[in-house]
Amino acid sequence: MTSPAGNAIEATGLVKRFGDKTALHGVDLTVKTGTVTAVLGPNGAGKTTAVRILTTLTPADGGSATVAGFDVATQADQVRRSLGLAAQDATVDGLLTGHENLTMIGELHHLGRKAAKARADQLLEEFSLTDAADRLAKQYSGGMRRRLDLAATLVARPPVLFLDEPTTGLDPRARAELWDVLDGLTARGSTILLTTQYLEEAERLADDIVVIDHGRVIAQGDSRELKRKVGGDQLQLIVSDPAKLDTAVAILQRGAGSDPVVDRQARTATVPTNSGVAALAAVSVALADAGIEVDDLGMRQPTLDEVFLTLTGKPATDDDTSATDQTLQEAVR
Repeated sequence: MTSPAGNAIEATGLVKRFGDKTALHGVDLTVKTGTVTAVLGPNGAGKTTAVRILTTLTPADGGSATVAGFDVATQADQVRRSLGLAAQDATVDGLLTGHENLTMIGELHHLGRKAAKARADQLLEEFSLTDAADRLAKQYSGGMRRRLDLAATLVARPPVLFLDEPTTGLDPRARAELWDVLDGLTARGSTILLTTQYLEEAERLADDIVVIDHGRVIAQGDSRELKRKVGGDQLQLIVSDPAKLDTAVAILQRGAGSDPVVDRQARTATVPTNSGVAALAAVSVALADAGIEVDDLGMRQPTLDEVFLTLTGKPATDDDTSATDQTLQEAVR
């Protein structure tokens, strides 16, 4: 079952309080069926709180939500049967083999012993874990364990997946391998909501990005839409001779009509522009006339890091866990 609008996840006005702290201040969220939505925010923003409400692990204090068309408050059993959840900490049993873990989960889903073993074989092959099928899960590398954990969420073939910080702690290679796995899932029609602090991950995987800060949605859109929020296209140059940077900056300022941001150590100057290629051509001619050589001159978009910093006032890797989600962790211990 899905909602009439074809949305796999819908949330309206979600509110959650822990004592005198408000974790969510009326969060609205929509995830279309068959798409990937990344919920992006610094530690303590409320990402995990929202996931716990949507997966029926924590009741909301206000608002409403549906998953696969079922109300999370009044149809919790149907919601749980419709979703898979991979939390931040791996949930597989380290004292069981990979195959035993998946078989056990299949039996818990009433697949029957034979069907559960067959499903375990299928998932181990799909996640490139066949060679490690008979190895204890505690002997798996971090990347292998995360793949096994994700495989465990798929045993019952749920249409909606919630992945809470799925690649935290993984090295770049393991992270890229898991991204490939997620690409395969979306290609087969899965709907995924993932929370992340990794901007590259959100840009790489998501059709839609929701930025949450202090329990509120402060921006939403795809990567290009979010980048346009901090000024659209930018004209950037790198001078060959640092002594000529000031002259180049003056040329860039005239060509774009605003003050550039200068990094003297990197020999760069960057300025927003609405004139696009016309500004680029004018600056190029002026630099040549002034005899200024450049190592690079071109148009660029703001990075998602710059967008995040502009929207939240802090970098995505901020380590402050004193707020929202830390309060949640303490509340559920």
